Amino acid sequence: MTKLTGKHVFAITASAFAVIIGVNGVLAFQAVSTFPGLEVKNSYVASQGFNDRKAAQEALGWSLAPRYADGRIDLAFTDRDGQPVTVESLEVLIGRTTSTAQDARPEFMQAGDVYTAPLELDRGKWMVKVTARTADGTLFEQRSEIFVQG
Repeated sequence: MTKLTGKHVFAITASAFAVIIGVNGVLAFQAVSTFPGLEVKNSYVASQGFNDRKAAQEALGWSLAPRYADGRIDLAFTDRDGQPVTVESLEVLIGRTTSTAQDARPEFMQAGDVYTAPLELDRGKWMVKVTARTADGTLFEQRSEIFVQG
């Protein structure tokens, strides 16, 4: 049986700290490389018109209900009376909240009262960021979440 010496204790301690520092380094690199952390290019400029955009969107009285099933995502826009509305332009970003690797911008087509697009999503939580405009140019923005069951 070998005797535990100061050199052994130092080696054990140094090895433990090396593992901790190495794992933290890998995790920090992964966090920075997979999520850009950027919502807008200039938050000050974006904030200047926020209240006006919010008031205009609230005046529309629209609500949005995203649904996902069988490889299709549907967006149903309704007014305050629950009646379907037509959007002039529509941009949608679908992705994970923690990574941009699986981001998708599907092309939606109007099918009756809903806008629909084919899209295969893995199971889990997905963010749906919708930017739509009315015929008069009023902006409607909403971020929703959908949960895809396995």
